[in-house]
Amino acid sequence: MKNRFPIFRIALLGAAAVSLTACEMRRDGASEDDPEPVATETPDGGEPTSAASPTPSESASPSASIFRDDLEEIDGLEVDTPTEPLALTIPFPDGADINARAERVLASVIRSDALEEDWPVILEGHTDSSGNDQANLRASRSRAEAVAAWLVERGVDDDRIQVIAFGEQNPAEPNALPDGSPNEPGRRANRRVELRIAPPVSTDEPRAERPNRSGN
Repeated sequence: MKNRFPIFRIALLGAAAVSLTACEMRRDGASEDDPEPVATETPDGGEPTSAASPTPSESASPSASIFRDDLEEIDGLEVDTPTEPLALTIPFPDGADINARAERVLASVIRSDALEEDWPVILEGHTDSSGNDQANLRASRSRAEAVAAWLVERGVDDDRIQVIAFGEQNPAEPNALPDGSPNEPGRRANRRVELRIAPPVSTDEPRAERPNRSGN
């Protein structure tokens, strides 16, 4: 009995050493990227499933933008855009007086960006075909001069304004119907002033002469 006890003890020690060595080999051979699956029970009592350690979830931070931050800041800056020339029609259906409708059109001119530029203000006066040529020429000039005076009274430099009288030369609508009778709507449309504010075409272009508005 005394001879067998040391042998039995040695056998137990050997078995424990082998078991420890196997555990160490499992730990050393395990991959950090591929953990061992762990059996877990399903909530409804079904077959247990293997659950690996949780995979890292996608970052909550926003994905990288393809646009550079320094370029996006340009959106907050004021970008200079070229000013567009201005062209509009001021109606004079009766005579050379500026009526309420003409006032509204001219008010938009005062608020326009084109007027802020150092561009000439060209006023082209027109009439219908009733009356003789000289009378129509004078009437068209009177309308353009009335617009010029209105603008000067509101701060527009008189030297910027150029008046051109066309009389009945450039009708916007037919003055007569096909049967030769007067086209009254067309004649009212022809009594007008065309205003244009745009860069000068040539610095050598002569200015049209205008009579003194003071009446002298």
